[in-house]
Formats: sequence, structure tokens, C-alpha cells
Amino acid sequence: MYPLFFTAVLSRLDPERAHHLAFSVIRALPTLGVGRLVRRFTAPATDEGVDALGLHFDSPFGLAAGFDKDGKAVIGLGQLGFGHVEVGTITALAQPGNPRPRLFRLIADRAVINRMGFNNDGAEAARMRLARVLAVPGRPVLGINIGKSRVTAVEDATADYLASAALLAPLADYLVVNVSSPNTPGLRGLQERDQLAPLLRAVKAEAAGTPLLVKIAPDLSDDEVTRIAELVVALGLDGIVATNTTISRAGLATDDATVAAAGAGGLSGAPLHARSFAVLRLIRASVPRELCVISVGGVETAEQVAERLAAGATLVQGYSAFLYRGPLWARQVNRGLARIRSRERATEF
Repeated sequence: MYPLFFTAVLSRLDPERAHHLAFSVIRALPTLGVGRLVRRFTAPATDEGVDALGLHFDSPFGLAAGFDKDGKAVIGLGQLGFGHVEVGTITALAQPGNPRPRLFRLIADRAVINRMGFNNDGAEAARMRLARVLAVPGRPVLGINIGKSRVTAVEDATADYLASAALLAPLADYLVVNVSSPNTPGLRGLQERDQLAPLLRAVKAEAAGTPLLVKIAPDLSDDEVTRIAELVVALGLDGIVATNTTISRAGLATDDATVAAAGAGGLSGAPLHARSFAVLRLIRASVPRELCVISVGGVETAEQVAERLAAGATLVQGYSAFLYRGPLWARQVNRGLARIRSRERATEF
């Protein structure tokens, strides 16, 4: 049913408008009186849970940052079956993001290009909103992803991140430092070790015990990935989120004119699968088993989630496939994982 609806209706709408329409429905689930019924239909099997970061995740599959930028639909998203919801990216200062159009579908590739530019209401507005989320029974694990405000100079980035961390770390089940979006000028330069180390050290001190992770780009070289992984261990961080969107346009099925018309921005979805998986393997080979590694990028099916978990991911996130799979996507993944685990147990006997 959803594929037909996507083809006939959603694919004909501006992608950002379609997102807002779907988001409004998800946000309203708890108030429509059907959220709890939906949750009974989408809830993962009880034995699919994962313990990590001092937390219990009902499912290893969660929603990556970018879908719920301001934390307005956390409860509804949890009711759709996501084991955790990472909100953001949130910046210290409210900002409108880049001019529209800034979101583009590459349907032939099951991919998305975005240059949203961290559009959000700012850390203070998020703090007040997320404080209410924490009081809701049965909510999903809440991750908060923070980034640099666009108007803040790169040399002042640490103070900007600290302002967000001071407001949001007390509310987060885990906090993510995003230094890897291609849509904020100068941001990716913060992944260089001499800039990254003091930034992460300062945010860790400010977070005061809240589990802290860093989100990295897929466009780093293998050596750069390994060096960041080693830095994370040396600084005593709790984990790595790998990966963000890519600036590469290699190997796309979509025609060159359509890709060129979309312009600059981060590519996500199926084309990112191979590189994201390779980065996961690099990181897992460089860090202790207990370090939390959240794998994201090109993940769509339960089989792909299981593959990431088998390769050493602690948790797995998705985002772009939500556009193509629809509201029952998390349920499909959770049910698929249960079937895979059942087959694995059967072969043990």
C-alpha cells in the first residue's frame, strides 16, 4: 500500500513539504489516542533488546538525527517502533538553515541529497521541549545531536558546542557531537585531530557523565577514521556514530542532469551502504569491544541491520529509507530481526 501511495502522491510533492506532512501525523500520534495501539503493533520482540551506554534499548534499530530536528515527535516515533530517537542536529542559536529547495530525492538510487543547514529552533527551545519528553512513560531512548551554529566562527566552535551541551546534556540519554555535516561551512575541518581533541575534551567535561559520542563523515580516509577511533578511546568517550552523509556522487543510477540540478549537499541512502559498512569495520578493529559504535548509512532492511550487528555495531540507525518504506519501516525491521534470530537459534540445535 505505501509504495503505491509514495509513487502516486508523495513522490509528486516537494520533498520537504512531504516530510512536513508525514512529520505532522507522526507528531500527532500520542494526542490522537491511537499511539499506544500503534505501539502494540510495532513493538520489537522482548529478546531483541540491547544494553549499551548504561541504557536499555528495546530494539537495536533507531532513527538517525535529521528527521526530528527539534525533538517535536520523539514519542510518536517511538510508538512507530524505533528503539531510540536521535534528535537534532541542534545548535546553540536558532537558525533557519539554507534557502529552499534544499532536499532532493534520487528515487532510482533510493537516496536523498540534503543541504538543510542545521535548521532548528536552537538549544534553549529544545531544552524546554525535551524536558517534557523525559516525563512520558515508555518513551524511546533519547539521543541529542549538537552542532556548530552557522554564524559562529570555526575558531569559536568549542564555546558554541559547550553552550548547547550545558543546556542539553542533562536531558540526553546520550549526547552526540556532530562535526561531519557537509552543509555548515568549515564544520568538517573540526575532524582534524588537533582541532577535534580539545573540542571533545571540553564537551566531555561539560556533559558531566552523560554518555558522549562523536559523529564522523564517510569521506575521511581510512587512516583518518582509525586516528579518530584511537582518539575517542584515548579521551574516554563512550562511542562513535558512523557515518554522516557523503559529498561523493560516485556510482549513482540517477541521470547526471538530475544529480547536477540537485546541487551541493550530503548524499544519504542506499549508495552510502558500502562505505558506511567499511567504516564500521575499520572502527571496530581499532576500539575495544565495549565501546559503543552506532552504524548508520545505507541501511534499509532487517538483513542489513543484522549484518551491521554481526560486524560489530552496537546499535544501527536509519533515516533515508523512511521516505521509501513508510511509517511501518521500523516494525518491518524489528519483525525481520526476530525472524533472523529465530532461524539462527533453530540452526544451533
